[in-house]
Amino acid sequence: MEVIILGSGSPLPHPERAGPSTLVRAAGSDFLFDCGRGVLMRAAAVPLLPVSLKMVLLTHLHSDHVSDFNDVVTTRWVMSPAPNPLAVIGPVGTRKFVEATLRAMESDIGYRLAHHQDLNTRPELITEEVERGVVFENGPVKIIAAPTDHRPVHPSLGFRIEAEGKSIVIAGDTIPCEGLDRLCRDADVLIQTVIRRSLVEAVPSQRFKDILDYHSTTVDAGRTAARCRVKTLLLNHCVPTPAPGTEEDWMAEAANHFTGKILISYDLLKITL
Repeated sequence: MEVIILGSGSPLPHPERAGPSTLVRAAGSDFLFDCGRGVLMRAAAVPLLPVSLKMVLLTHLHSDHVSDFNDVVTTRWVMSPAPNPLAVIGPVGTRKFVEATLRAMESDIGYRLAHHQDLNTRPELITEEVERGVVFENGPVKIIAAPTDHRPVHPSLGFRIEAEGKSIVIAGDTIPCEGLDRLCRDADVLIQTVIRRSLVEAVPSQRFKDILDYHSTTVDAGRTAARCRVKTLLLNHCVPTPAPGTEEDWMAEAANHFTGKILISYDLLKITL
């Protein structure tokens, strides 16, 4: 099993970081978690074509995590030689989001159907809204969801992928909570969105400081990893984007509370288990 960070960025555009998106490859299947800005550009470097995705799983419906969902849908549809339904799993509200996305694409869908004689079916999405429990199980791969706490963004989810005796947790955006702990227990890898409190507090903008109450800090991430006996903690979707040369400072804050392995993400980082 392997995990590839397709996008390690935050809502603020960055020339070297795509928006939040994570690829997990397990037992020959590709699972895409979130669809942030530039996801298919990074996927092309893997390489990964959207036609081969097993499913898309959304942690929540904040714009930076779903901004390129329409690109995944359109590109998969036009590249597939035959109907190729896309399974989409997400929190309550995902079905409404998917339907709204297809409505926004209506003109483009019409253009393509009119132009390509061999394209005679519309994009097909099989959407499932989930709250907790096993959301996918096929052969050696199991995916478990649990509610997280990103209020007022509600509901939000974290996911745990188990395969080949290994486990990876996609925490998404959340503060520490019981659902996150349940997913993280004895996990091999925890991928945790983090902010660095001192840097956020130094920005003279209340709107920016508002992010403090619904994201985990580097300290929170270290404590969660220690409490749940995680083996590797990957600090991801860092806000603000770490300045070159400061990565060790970010990791040190988590290391004050967690003695396991700590990494800081960048686009196309790969971890093989």
